[in-house]
Amino acid sequence: MSLEQFEDFLCPYCGQTNVLNVDMSGGSSQEFVTDCEVCCAPIIVLVKIRGRMIQSIDIRKENE
Repeated sequence: MSLEQFEDFLCPYCGQTNVLNVDMSGGSSQEFVTDCEVCCAPIIVLVKIRGRMIQSIDIRKENE
């Protein structure tokens, strides 16, 4: 099993598709900041993992 999983998401600022690299070994609840690949705005990412599957990905603007 791969310890990384790639998921697409839309930037909450510009609406463009980005690719998120999720470290599946990082725990069942992960929160971090990543920059949009297109507009470079900071995005807060909250990932919930159950077992070997991503349960949810919450994307929001930095100041929300």
